[in-house]
Amino acid sequence: MNGGDEGAESAAQASPPQPLEWKFSQVFGERTAGEEVQEVDIISAIEFDKTGDHLATGDRGGRVVLFERTDTKDHGGSRRDLERMDYSTSRHPEFRYKTEFQSHEPEFDYLKSLEIEEKINKIRWCQTANGALFLLSTNDKTIKFWKVQEKKVKKIADMNVDPSKAVGNGNVASSSNNVSPKPYLANGGSPSKEFSFPPGGIPSLRLPTVVTSNETSLVARCRRVYAHAHDYHINSISNNSDGETFISADDLRINLWNLEISNQSFNIVDVKPANMEDLTEVITSAEFHPTHCNMLAYSSSKGSIRLIDLRQSALCDSHAILFEEQEAPGSRSFFTEIIASISDIKFAKDGRHILSRDYMTLKLWDINMDSGPVATFQVHEYLRPKLCDLYENDSIFDKFECCLSGDGLRVATGSYSNLFRVFGCAPGSTEATTLEASKNPMRRQVQTPSRPSRSLSSITRVVRRVDTNGNSFDFTTKLLHLAWHPTENSIACAAANSLYMYYA
Repeated sequence: MNGGDEGAESAAQASPPQPLEWKFSQVFGERTAGEEVQEVDIISAIEFDKTGDHLATGDRGGRVVLFERTDTKDHGGSRRDLERMDYSTSRHPEFRYKTEFQSHEPEFDYLKSLEIEEKINKIRWCQTANGALFLLSTNDKTIKFWKVQEKKVKKIADMNVDPSKAVGNGNVASSSNNVSPKPYLANGGSPSKEFSFPPGGIPSLRLPTVVTSNETSLVARCRRVYAHAHDYHINSISNNSDGETFISADDLRINLWNLEISNQSFNIVDVKPANMEDLTEVITSAEFHPTHCNMLAYSSSKGSIRLIDLRQSALCDSHAILFEEQEAPGSRSFFTEIIASISDIKFAKDGRHILSRDYMTLKLWDINMDSGPVATFQVHEYLRPKLCDLYENDSIFDKFECCLSGDGLRVATGSYSNLFRVFGCAPGSTEATTLEASKNPMRRQVQTPSRPSRSLSSITRVVRRVDTNGNSFDFTTKLLHLAWHPTENSIACAAANSLYMYYA
């Protein structure tokens, strides 16, 4: 009897999970029809923190915008506490704007006569402490460590000033312009211009006092600046699980930093040859293992991933494991190396798998198996005939990011026409969903027939529908950046200056 039950249980476990049905949740910075997008407003980085209660975006204007989750706050406590109390958690994650700050400004490198863009390349959350949020942000050359904290607003009180006559930047009030019984003078206010002494003068002069109000404001403060360590553009930063160190990677080197020390770093990988003419590949992405503080992986423009162990030597130019897929004989072309270049890698939460994104595919690798990927998902195979056009307009060099769900059962990446794709990677799963970054994510779905079609005309009709859509080959709208919530099936993705959020 028990044997039959166990067999049924194992069969249930073996069957792949059902495909998710994605629904629109929220949009921030939605464009109106015909509205022109400013270059500085285009989102260039997205990152959830480990709890999933905060989300950060960076843009090409050097700003970092923070969002906080609201649906758990309404009922008090974290989602885990609510589950413990058996409270229904069927509501999807909802976020609201929290604050923003200018992280980077445009600079000029006088030695190399180069302009340094303010664009945020990557954001990484650090461990929280004492109710403050900490995060790292980087542009092409400089990494900054930020502390975001709520501070009580201090006000000046007990002035000999009639609030109706004083001029202090337009009014005399607190930062939120609330009317209060005591006259407050806003910071920087000066009662000089229109203020006149009453006849007979002021009977007694009271010295102003600074009082702490119950109002709070969010203050972002740059704690440290990690500069002058990279000759080439920084493409990655990644926190270590030890909570004390992080890495930064450019085209040829990876540096190891301590969060507390900004004036020195250790070079742990250097692929720069003695003669630059011998250069055959560059580093494209790097990430620390989520639990082993001595392990990290980095990808290259040749389509390989190297896993290195910091315990082996101080300079880790020799890798511990090399992951690469052998190309099929006779398949080599002018574009082979370009489309093989890996634009992004991510470790799964358990640290057992690595997800990589090249121009055509998503690949899932098992770190215990270096013979090849355990799964390959076709993203841009339909673009193979158009590689010449893509090369001409530089689209072939677009760098798409990838992400994994917290449970490791699904992966996602972006595409053109503001589309993104979600694949099931559990054994036996055939889930492959195409969604559009809009309020109606499913409208671009091309229905695949449940059984093979008999007539050729029906197949060509589907293909033609994709082609004549016009959007399937719209290379100007591309969804490069997206992030998966760490504990729930919720995805945040960037379409130009708009942040779209979906749940399933």
